[in-house]
Amino acid sequence: MPGPMKYLRRLALMTAAAAALSPLVAPVASGAPSSIDRPVPTTGCERPSPVPAGVTTLRTLTSGGLGREYTVHVPARYQSSRSYPLVLSFHGHKRTSKYQEELSGFSAYDVISVYPQGLTGTDGGSAWTGAPYSAAADDVLFTSDLLNVLQRDLCVDSRRIYATGKSNGGGFVGVLACRMPGRIAAFAPVAGAFYPQGGKCDPSRPAPILDFHGTADMTIPYTGNPAKGLPTLPDWLVGWAGRNGCFPRPVQYSPKTDVIVQHWLGCALQHYRVEGAGHVWPSTAPNNDSPTPTVINATPVIWSFFLAHRLR
Repeated sequence: MPGPMKYLRRLALMTAAAAALSPLVAPVASGAPSSIDRPVPTTGCERPSPVPAGVTTLRTLTSGGLGREYTVHVPARYQSSRSYPLVLSFHGHKRTSKYQEELSGFSAYDVISVYPQGLTGTDGGSAWTGAPYSAAADDVLFTSDLLNVLQRDLCVDSRRIYATGKSNGGGFVGVLACRMPGRIAAFAPVAGAFYPQGGKCDPSRPAPILDFHGTADMTIPYTGNPAKGLPTLPDWLVGWAGRNGCFPRPVQYSPKTDVIVQHWLGCALQHYRVEGAGHVWPSTAPNNDSPTPTVINATPVIWSFFLAHRLR
């Protein structure tokens, strides 16, 4: 059995060896990049904009080792001394950022509007994380990295960042509500495809949500699709009412014929049920989704909802 001095010398040698190895071990412990679920200070104010004002510009970045594309539109009277809200608008399955810009129309508003482009999925069409046909990429990380770039380059109000999207893009907005509500202030899915592949939903804070869905949607049925794991819209809303700490039963009213609005008290959760509407972005004028107008315009309603919410 070694004596006390021999034991202490051995301990000193072991400590020195561990200290010498620690620089080699540290990088392994740091792990892979991850998305940021908290407000990030903007550093892009008082800097010249890297994109021209009043037009939509294609930009690229690298996220998760992959080249990614997005288009960005800053207001025609953009001033780098003034902070602007930012809206992320995600296209649907097999669609493009250009299609989504034309469909949602946020480029007409006094906001920095951004239209990310999804990668080609397993069925050959563009898609977002959370769908069974999406690419093997982390689109939540891409969203976080994209916001980092936008806040570095432009004067973004970090408390007023919002996300909306259609179909698979709407489903991805639901994923973001689960995983990035600490950085994105409010969410508005339209005809959202809320597949179980979106994963567990355990948001870091209550997520303000405004949802639109047509009762005649044959692509993502209002009543769900058990074979694809798609929930009914009422079940999906009940889930969010629980996560957000809402009163269990919503207040219901009809602002116009064929539109029923459900609003949950005690939280920020609203749902627009558009009677007879299909798989469309609701609009009172013909749009890319349909030549047949609906009785309500989704975009201005979404914009008003966004303006009512900001991170604290």
